[in-house]
Amino acid sequence: MNPRRVKSRGLRVHDAVGAKLDGFELVFDKLSMAPVGTGHANIRYAPGCFTEGVLYELAHVDEITKMDSFERAPINYSREVVCIRRGSEAVWAWTYVANPAVLKAGLVPSCEYLEHLLAGRPYLSPGYFNALVALRDVCL
Repeated sequence: MNPRRVKSRGLRVHDAVGAKLDGFELVFDKLSMAPVGTGHANIRYAPGCFTEGVLYELAHVDEITKMDSFERAPINYSREVVCIRRGSEAVWAWTYVANPAVLKAGLVPSCEYLEHLLAGRPYLSPGYFNALVALRDVCL
């Protein structure tokens, strides 16, 4: 969710706005290489739940391929199309979902990784942001 990180990865972006994905929850079950016991963000189907994030309007449709190498797609994550809400509008967008081979239960985010998510504060509701801040108590 960190806009500076997106820019540093070379993506050309026209705009960024907050968005919600209904029926999914944010989890940290994608195994990270280090520190031991940490996981990266993933989304998991969860009826009645939602996750928030940043919707980036890319300068060109091909810009998304630049993210594939950072997400190690298709090895670690698969790129999926989902219907998200941007305000009252439904929008189709890409997201990354961790592949089953790299999932592990009981992981927490690293504190450094969590800070990248918290950098998305301007795009998140106060309640969702505060739930992420609470993860500082368990991050490694």
